[in-house]
Amino acid sequence: MTAAAAHAAASIEGRRLIKTFGSFTAVDGLTLNIRSGEFVSLIGPSGCGKSTFMLMAAGLIPISQGELLVNGKQLTSPLTDIGIVFQDHLLLEFRTAMENVLLQAEIRGLPLEPARERALELFAKLGISHAADRYPKQLSGGMRQRVSIARALIHNPAVLMMDEPFGALDAITRTQIRHDLELLWMEQAKTVVFITHSIEEAIGLSDRVLVMSPTPGRIVDEIAIELPRPRPAHLGDYPSFNHYADRIHDAFRRFGVIRY
Repeated sequence: MTAAAAHAAASIEGRRLIKTFGSFTAVDGLTLNIRSGEFVSLIGPSGCGKSTFMLMAAGLIPISQGELLVNGKQLTSPLTDIGIVFQDHLLLEFRTAMENVLLQAEIRGLPLEPARERALELFAKLGISHAADRYPKQLSGGMRQRVSIARALIHNPAVLMMDEPFGALDAITRTQIRHDLELLWMEQAKTVVFITHSIEEAIGLSDRVLVMSPTPGRIVDEIAIELPRPRPAHLGDYPSFNHYADRIHDAFRRFGVIRY
């Protein structure tokens, strides 16, 4: 990790987090610690509070109880040093790919020429240099999502949060974009909070996988992924991959998420 990259990352700590919506408890007693520059995936059944935690960690919704700290300081307002990628690319159809990425710089009042240079670098690393002047309707689903990743990184944020970013993509595209994202993260070493339903995706990308229980969500297992990087497209080449996958499956079986 370079000194610049290390400076650009942030730690996130949640202590006994509780979030309620009226009488409904989304997360209950959720405790975790994400280190600066670490790639951490949250995996769990639908509705377990993964996205709720992400929104709380971004400061976009308030916690009901507990503590949430970024770089050791209490989070009391929206986190601005952040990039977010959702399952839907959320690109503006009337702006080109480059214009969509530069919108982030415009909103933040950043100098546009350096931002354009950084955008071109990100496009090259994500394999979409040829698409800079195309409109979203002219791009494939995978290309649109790569543009949304570039948009999230254009301002060099300390934290990248990704909520099922590859969920709508086909299997081949998911594999390639997973590889591209891993290489980009290895170079820039951002703190990444990655939400997924895919066991292979979680193992393939993460330093650690945090397994969540059904609602109300809490962490029921923490798995350090000790596989060399960059990781191959076919993770089954590593015998330990099955060990990690079995451990996640076992947690889901214990809580009745998977029944067989």
